[in-house]
Parts: sequence; C-alpha cells; structure tokens
Amino acid sequence: MANTIRSEDVAGHAAFRHLSSIAGIAVDLRYAGPDNFVGRDLYSPLDCAWLHRDAAAAIERVVAWLAQHAPGHQALLLDALRPHRVQEELWEALDGTSLQMYLAPPERGSIHSFGMAVDITLLGPSGQELDMGTAFDDMTELSHPALEARHLASGELSAAQAANRRLLRDAMVQAGFTGIKTEWWHFDCGDRVAVRRDYTRVL
Repeated sequence: MANTIRSEDVAGHAAFRHLSSIAGIAVDLRYAGPDNFVGRDLYSPLDCAWLHRDAAAAIERVVAWLAQHAPGHQALLLDALRPHRVQEELWEALDGTSLQMYLAPPERGSIHSFGMAVDITLLGPSGQELDMGTAFDDMTELSHPALEARHLASGELSAAQAANRRLLRDAMVQAGFTGIKTEWWHFDCGDRVAVRRDYTRVL
C-alpha cells in the first residue's frame, strides 16, 4: 500500500498526536481491553491512543463547544487510531455473519486506520456515560441514527436518549465530523474518499 506506516512508528511521525495531548477529554479505548464485541484486547502491545493532527484539532473544537453549550459534559473517546491489522482481525471475527455490514472491509479499509475517525460518547456532569439507548458496539438497529424516528415512535428509544445522541451529534458536526447511518458513536473527520487518497494509513 502506498503512503503507509507501521503502528510501531506512529510515535515518531509528525502527522499524529497522542490523545494525552488533547486537554479536556476522557479516554477508554475499548479495543485495548475485553469490553468489546470480540471480548479480548486487540491492541496490546501497540499504543493506539493516537489521532491524525487534523482529527485531534477537531476534537479540541468539540471540547470547546461542550464547555460553552453543555457545561459539565465531557467527550469520552472509545476508539481512535485503529491499525489496519486490527481492522482485519475484526473483519475475521465477524466472518460469515450479517454483522460484517458494521465494518469497512479490509480491501477498502477503515477511516480509523488513518487516525481520522473516532468512536465517542459523552460523560455527564456526574462523570457517568450518558444513556444513548444502547451500549457501544451494539450491532442492532437500535444503534442506527437513521432509524431514530422509528424507534422514538415505538418507544424503544426514549426522548432523553434521543436528546443525548443529538447533543453528541451537534458537538461533533460543528467541529467538522460526519456521522454514519448505523452507529451513533462513530464519526469521520473529513471526506472518506479524500482521506483514503491523501492521508497516511497505519498498518
């Protein structure tokens, strides 16, 4: 692949920033432990607490917006840079199931592997995760932003849960992120086609 680096070399690459350099966020990388749909740590010994500097700057805009519009709320990063080799592992874990629709196939690759996508939620003033109606990585239609009106009408999603999702989306979109139809927690930074063409993929 052209324009690639190994995950082990990210720390020495000027295009990437460590999550610890972003003030005002909380971090709980779910693929660095067992709290994910595969049920095991997929990242160790790699340090995946990185984003491309463009996405890191956008997260700083999220922090600033929350401070102004939702004081006491904090962004919680659940996933950031996901090396391509891990994307392949996730794809293989769902092999033969309809759940592969939730993943970018390895031949196309995930925007996470460029450090230009995040999985994210919000902590409320109490420090607890806001109720979004489902957990992270919940691979059901209840997680789909595109179906929220239907789920509100049926009562499967409460008005408070929908409002929490809307707050997250508002914070992200104003910072330059774009959501997707199937996961309330996933946001891309920038145009996917341009990212795949112009940015460095981490293997």
